[in-house]
Amino acid sequence: MEETEKLETIQPIVFRQLQNSFEHGRLAHAYLFEGDQGTGKAALALWFTKHLFCLDLQDNMPCEKCNNCLRINSREHPDVVEIEPDGQSIKVDQIRALQSELTKSGFESAKKVVIIHQAEKMNTNSANSLLKFLEEPPANFMIILETQSLGKILPTIRSRCQIIHFQGLSTQRLQARLEAEQIPTKTASLLANLTNSYGKAVEISKDEWFNEARDAVIQWFNYLEKNDSQAFIYVQKKLVKTLRDKQQQQLAFEMLAYYVKEKRNQVIKQDPAALDKYNYLLEEVLLASQKLEANVSFQNIAEQITLRIVF
Repeated sequence: MEETEKLETIQPIVFRQLQNSFEHGRLAHAYLFEGDQGTGKAALALWFTKHLFCLDLQDNMPCEKCNNCLRINSREHPDVVEIEPDGQSIKVDQIRALQSELTKSGFESAKKVVIIHQAEKMNTNSANSLLKFLEEPPANFMIILETQSLGKILPTIRSRCQIIHFQGLSTQRLQARLEAEQIPTKTASLLANLTNSYGKAVEISKDEWFNEARDAVIQWFNYLEKNDSQAFIYVQKKLVKTLRDKQQQQLAFEMLAYYVKEKRNQVIKQDPAALDKYNYLLEEVLLASQKLEANVSFQNIAEQITLRIVF
């Protein structure tokens, strides 16, 4: 039951919602799992599917040990079909092949389950083809669509699905999960404050640019904290060269805000009289993010922060 406990911790509301649906026999023929990358959509889709095929349910939950559970985990069960984008999109031929497959009876039972990953990548033709199928679904059939972008799913498809919203992971849960993947505590804490998506956090952590940018922001913060005039030169010689695009620059401001908040929390306990300095710096950083969104140049914003704090 280790997998069950893990999923319940990651998405307690969704977990209970799906479990109640199964226990009370209120299963929909189509579900739409909506939420950020890394919030557990794929894992919960498989876990929910196992309810229908498990040979030895334990307290109405999958045993995770029987032949069917193991084959679903390893993506080898003939009556559980998964579809992923072919290149940049899910093509109409993939949906047509699915329709042909589902007109046949299940290989081992009457039931069939289809899981479509990244459903927002269906092109117009494939989405319309799926819509026709959802209008007259076969018996003993369930489809689970997963998406990170609900707005890209046709409204007519959304209306035929039970939508399940996956919440972003809490900072504490995300940090614990990252630490479990051997990411150092300080880095895990920073990542958990930059995003609530596990997948995005892991992606950032593996980017070589991230470590360089983090070290650059820490050094800039150290200069600002000490009112060191080197902060101004550092913006020109290091930050501008390291942070090349708007996304990287915005992330850098978010990192700086994180380090300011961390130091402010320490100051509250150790030297409350110095609190005003960090509050002012935090206000400047938050304002900087707004300016960047308004297309003010990153270098100008960073230099303005430095001038106001140091000089």
